[in-house]
Amino acid sequence: MIGLGTWQLGGDWGDVGPEAAGQVLDAAAESGVTFFDTADVYGDGRSEQAIGAWLAAHPDAGVMVATKMGRRMPQVPENYSLEHFREWLDRSRRNLGRDTLDLVQLHCPPTSVYADDRVFDALDQLVEEGVMRHYGVSVETADEALAAIARPHVATVQIIFNPFRLKPLDEVFPAAVEAGVGIVVRVPLASGLLSGKYSRSTTFPEGDHRNYNRTGSAFDVGETFSGVDFEQGLDAVAEFQKLVPPGLTTAQAALAWIISQPGVSTVIPGARNGDQARANAAPAAGAASLGPEFDVGVRRIYDAYFREAVHPRW
Repeated sequence: MIGLGTWQLGGDWGDVGPEAAGQVLDAAAESGVTFFDTADVYGDGRSEQAIGAWLAAHPDAGVMVATKMGRRMPQVPENYSLEHFREWLDRSRRNLGRDTLDLVQLHCPPTSVYADDRVFDALDQLVEEGVMRHYGVSVETADEALAAIARPHVATVQIIFNPFRLKPLDEVFPAAVEAGVGIVVRVPLASGLLSGKYSRSTTFPEGDHRNYNRTGSAFDVGETFSGVDFEQGLDAVAEFQKLVPPGLTTAQAALAWIISQPGVSTVIPGARNGDQARANAAPAAGAASLGPEFDVGVRRIYDAYFREAVHPRW
């Protein structure tokens, strides 16, 4: 299914005010979206607060909210403790206006955390106490995803996957299917590259991570344009657009292809306005129009433009 990523509502994609945030959430829900993904660090809580205000105004919306924790302090293993989890989740519960959180994801923790029984015992305890219903992990690499899937009570793994990042197809998705773990796909449009709307003259605001994080100076560069070079990405998009069948936009074709992959539970494109949210919610029906030649074309483009640089890294 198509969900909604709400990093944009926190301000790291240019400023999105409270009114615009409400319009995005309205449009998504009206289009049938029932899964909102956020994090406690998006805008230092602004994204969670926007969702909390919307939930208070729509108490019967039936939306599942997934948040994330772990990046409000330095990402060192000793900070992943029951004491800190309580502190972070109390704040998220206040922001979201919910006593029990639907789904909480560790937010790209250090690799050593996946082997720490103490961390997962603490998460199990918080489920038992009713602080959250389920927990999962947002990961940077395929190896981290596999380590998380091997944990018995991990409900979901969130990972970057799109036509320019295909490695999860190799082992991660099959392992998730076998274990009954849900896959949440983030960065599905490669930070907007796969919208088909960018050119070499496109610029981004100073506070937009597509401007300040192109070299990975702020966080993992794989989160920005999914780790691919912007100009090389533009060339690949031109090839991708030749595959898009009539009736679908470039973005809709990418999303439709993603949700057609076995193992994918939900995909969470972001939106800065209501029109984007409505357009992103539409591709589910378009998946059937993508024939096997589309899949062959995606893999050909990946091999030609990205495999050598991207596949070994994440």
